[in-house]
Amino acid sequence: MNSIFLRIYGGMLGVLVLVALLGAGGLHLLNQYRADDHRERLASGTFRLMAHNMSSMTPIERRQAANLWGRLLGIPLRVRTLDDVSLESRLEARLLRGQVLVEQIRPQSTTVFSLVSAQDRLVLTGEVEQLSEQLARATIYLLIDELIRYPEAEQPRRLAELKQARGFGFDLELLTRDSANLDDDQRRRLDEGDTVMALARGGDAVRVFAAIAGTGWIMQLGPLYQMNPYPPQLLILIGLLGLSLIGLTVYLLVRQLEQRLSVLEGAATRIAAGNLETRVPDVGTDSVGRLAAAFNGMARHLQRLLAVQREMVSAVAHELRTPVARLRFGLEMSAEAQTDEARRKYLEGMDGDIDDLDALVDEMLVYSRLERGSPTLHFQQVDLGALVDQVIGELAPLRADVNVSRGECTAAADGSCWAEAEPQYLRRALSNLITNAMRHAESRVQVSFAIDGQTVRLEVDDDGPGVPEADSEKVFTPFLRLDDSRTRASGGHGLGLSIVRRIIYWHGGRSQLGHSDLGGARFSLVWPRRRADRAAAG
Repeated sequence: MNSIFLRIYGGMLGVLVLVALLGAGGLHLLNQYRADDHRERLASGTFRLMAHNMSSMTPIERRQAANLWGRLLGIPLRVRTLDDVSLESRLEARLLRGQVLVEQIRPQSTTVFSLVSAQDRLVLTGEVEQLSEQLARATIYLLIDELIRYPEAEQPRRLAELKQARGFGFDLELLTRDSANLDDDQRRRLDEGDTVMALARGGDAVRVFAAIAGTGWIMQLGPLYQMNPYPPQLLILIGLLGLSLIGLTVYLLVRQLEQRLSVLEGAATRIAAGNLETRVPDVGTDSVGRLAAAFNGMARHLQRLLAVQREMVSAVAHELRTPVARLRFGLEMSAEAQTDEARRKYLEGMDGDIDDLDALVDEMLVYSRLERGSPTLHFQQVDLGALVDQVIGELAPLRADVNVSRGECTAAADGSCWAEAEPQYLRRALSNLITNAMRHAESRVQVSFAIDGQTVRLEVDDDGPGVPEADSEKVFTPFLRLDDSRTRASGGHGLGLSIVRRIIYWHGGRSQLGHSDLGGARFSLVWPRRRADRAAAG
């Protein structure tokens, strides 16, 4: 299963099968609950009425009433004690609260329980196979027996009171002969004292009619609806439909995902073949969009590293050519020198060329280390005042005609002059800036710093010719020299400022070039005084 679609679809299919099994069990339980509730709603009013009437009878009268009503219902009725029926405590509590219980004791029959007397712990029970026409006939008989005790005008009100008090689960209504929707045959049967059953509109329910003798009322019971269980076929149909919709949805989503991943795969293949210009669309904020953005970033980084590598190889070959040629010339001339003084002069020149080569190799190694990736930096608090003084003291003697001094230095609000940095790399950056300024200055170089809140600014000014604004970014390009002949004469290989920019980049800061108040160039380094992770922790 290498396809993403098949994996997702297989998982969804497994889940759907599990849901179908759980649904089948839930459907069975739901149908059972609905059947119990249906039976309870149909039987509750009738059994409450019978139990209420029995509550005021003597034991002999209860037995006679149970026999009579049992024949009307077509089911055996018994008056028993709660101890005899042995109900669970939960069911017994419901029964004592006046609820009618409908419990399935055997597979094909249901027992109905209704409380007769809480004091005597008597309960009326009846086993019902199905609630049929006999229940309707018995209910009407019991209701009519109650109503005939009242004047004809009060019978509708009494019927409403009975429906409310006994909790009948269906409608009870008194109709006149004219308002009852009956045909002639049904009216004749009512006049003969018979009970009439008729289908309601739609044919999904039954209404039961009976005439109250001596009055103009016709009692309507119902409509009584048949409880239709949810068929298992419905669950299968819903499952198949759900499976189809899920499959279609997953296919449409995964198809787009696979297409986007195939684009990434093709781009990676082209990059591996050497086409570093390859990019992929990075639209969207989802995981694939973020992956595409990361892929493009990786491709750009690889392209830049390879470009830097090619530039470095080319530049190194160019830089090595001059000192190697001078070394060869020096060797030839020293061999032909006639005096020790001349030979010493050539040897000193060769020694200078070797120092030049050593400095070039050192700068190349530093730049390569900074460009390759995140270097290992050990940040600590560095005293900027002490650092500036130390570097000035080391470099100032190298050119006696240039005055290298400390300018205006602004400490933090608490009087401290520290900033978090990597000491060796920061010293290297400051040394490169001062060396570059001394190389181009006429007579003066000035170093200053300022700590403003959580930001540090370190500046090196000179009074040289400055740098044209159009070339302000070019000076940071590796091996690039704006005035090649002058730079070669004064030393340098075009890597110093590139190293500075990379060092301050890994400190989370930026390097800037502007115009100095001294008339020349101003190189500025700006970085956070504290590392971001420590600042957040603090």
